[in-house]
Amino acid sequence: MNFKNKVALVTGGSRGIGKATVEEFAKNGCNVVINYKNSKEIALELQKEIIKKYNVECMIIKASIDNEEEVKNMIHEIIDRFGKLDILVNNAGIAIDTLFEDKTKENFKKILDVNLIGTFLVSKYAGDEMLKNNYGKIINVSSTNAIDTYYPMSLDYDASKSAIISLTHNLAVQYAPTINVNAVAPGWVNTDMNQNLDKDFIEKENNKILLKRFAEPSEIAKVITFLASDDASYINNEVIRIDGGFYV
Repeated sequence: MNFKNKVALVTGGSRGIGKATVEEFAKNGCNVVINYKNSKEIALELQKEIIKKYNVECMIIKASIDNEEEVKNMIHEIIDRFGKLDILVNNAGIAIDTLFEDKTKENFKKILDVNLIGTFLVSKYAGDEMLKNNYGKIINVSSTNAIDTYYPMSLDYDASKSAIISLTHNLAVQYAPTINVNAVAPGWVNTDMNQNLDKDFIEKENNKILLKRFAEPSEIAKVITFLASDDASYINNEVIRIDGGFYV
């Protein structure tokens, strides 16, 4: 894959799948923009590492993706710096896992605001710029929780990720034929979000996976960067499941 002279924005790009995706793009010659909300020091460290290791341009931007003005400003900063935006990876997301009886309207709405509305907002303003150049790739990070792995403690997260799949299909129609819009649906991944899971629960979940382990973030990132590449020019409106063969 060759991303020379391309510019990619990865939301939530300082950690986990986002970080691995930034590294994969940079490794293949892509200029990268790391969006973060709270992790400034981590984002700065990653920026230094990317520039040193891969000799590409790397920009960091603080923005809450559920804040429309901050999203507009973020896209404006990218265009000011690079003159274009070729690739968007909507990776940023949150989860608030609680017992069903403890779930609140406020927390449910917060998850929808970030995971779903945030994905919509960044796609809308990034898409506007992509249309100007008659080129673009949007990859949304959903989850197998959106399809057929259900966890009542995560039902608000699951609902948001299911809605992202619907959003992917509609954006693919809206932006055709200029912008390819696809989604990935990872299963369990070794990220910060999952580090505090109970060991017995992890063992139980591993036993449902044919490969008997959680994915590494880099394994998800490789699929994302493939979908963003011109090698995947005829893949559009798809949801790629990446779960190691989750089987119940």
